[in-house]
Amino acid sequence: MPPDSGPVGSISSILEAHLPYLEKLYRHWHQYPELSGREEKTAGTLGDELESVGFEVTPHVGGYGVVGVLRNGAGPVVLVRADMDALPIKEETDLPYASRVRTKDDSGAEVGVMHACGHDIHMAILVGVARLFSEIRERWTGTLVLVGQPSEERVSGAKRMIEEGIYTRFPRPDAGLALHVGPELPPGVIGYREGIFSAGADSIDVAVRGIGGHAAHPDQTRDPVVISAEMILAFQTIITREVPPNEFAILTVASVHGGTKHNAIPDQVDLQVNIRYFKPEIRELLLNSIHRVADGVAMAGGVPKDRMPIVRVEAESVLPLVNDARLTERIALAFTRHLGKDRVTLIEPLSGSEDFGFFGAVRPPVPLCYFRIGTGSAPVGGSGPAYLHSSRFAPEPGPAIGSGVYAMSIALLELMGIPGQQISLP
Repeated sequence: MPPDSGPVGSISSILEAHLPYLEKLYRHWHQYPELSGREEKTAGTLGDELESVGFEVTPHVGGYGVVGVLRNGAGPVVLVRADMDALPIKEETDLPYASRVRTKDDSGAEVGVMHACGHDIHMAILVGVARLFSEIRERWTGTLVLVGQPSEERVSGAKRMIEEGIYTRFPRPDAGLALHVGPELPPGVIGYREGIFSAGADSIDVAVRGIGGHAAHPDQTRDPVVISAEMILAFQTIITREVPPNEFAILTVASVHGGTKHNAIPDQVDLQVNIRYFKPEIRELLLNSIHRVADGVAMAGGVPKDRMPIVRVEAESVLPLVNDARLTERIALAFTRHLGKDRVTLIEPLSGSEDFGFFGAVRPPVPLCYFRIGTGSAPVGGSGPAYLHSSRFAPEPGPAIGSGVYAMSIALLELMGIPGQQISLP
């Protein structure tokens, strides 16, 4: 690792000095996770960390959102976001700092709570960036806005922070950056792409209404269980027979609830449907077709007109995440320049969804660059690899945090660094 020139010494050495503390912070967050919309203690710790290195910190922006601002002279304003919330999953990693937290979800059911999507790593990276850029102010100029975002897993936190004035109460960014751990990539490898990075998604409730009655007299009913079964299969033909073959679309019926007794046909069955897409016109096709198919199957089943299905798009919906082409190209070149071609790779659009895109979908738009940091998908407990949202997801925190801070530092210094200053990152 070549030494840096300049008044503050080696950036690499500075980062290495902070890594033990960042890992300790990560373990704390991993052990004590909080669900979406309940990130009170998590946000408090993150705010304290930012404040301790000179950031002006404002809590409670869009729920438990945290905004930290560090002004360092004239120059670009760059926003960096980390998500804070955990998932209702019982952890099964056997890590010494594994979560044992249990709580009740919004429906009152008792659930385990786990950071199964790397948000604990993302927050540790954000603190690493805060510490580093507070320490090397001689090497950059501008304003750094660090954001701890709540409720990413419910794709509502970014939108709410915007609605509550993040772009009017604080310096409006010239660019927005974020990263995510990527178990599909080898450790330390950065995955990037220009344009569409991840899918848009909608959560849809379908109330399949019929006429209930005794199982001994099904002829006196209009059975919503049978109608729902036919409807679920018919929905799949939307993908196979209506979406153009070269377009991306997914339709999933993930939940079916109806009935209370073996011999009682219910009046209603409730379906929970999820769709994913890259283009808005495909979204419209899917939604229109779901309405049409639901009505058509119900009519074929003899359901009266006043009992047609009710189709409702829920709040947990998100736009596709779109990276700005020029910004992403510039940062990808910086990655390649400082890390080498073998650690930077162009990836395909992801079918998963992410609400970071709302930070760019404003008027005028804010250019975004979102990228993945490889963690590898190591076996856990001898039972095979674990991906995101798995109860066994357990990336090596040290390398992931270190790679994330390095990569985000490269991106920020590319945008805000003083010309002529060397950054020499591994």
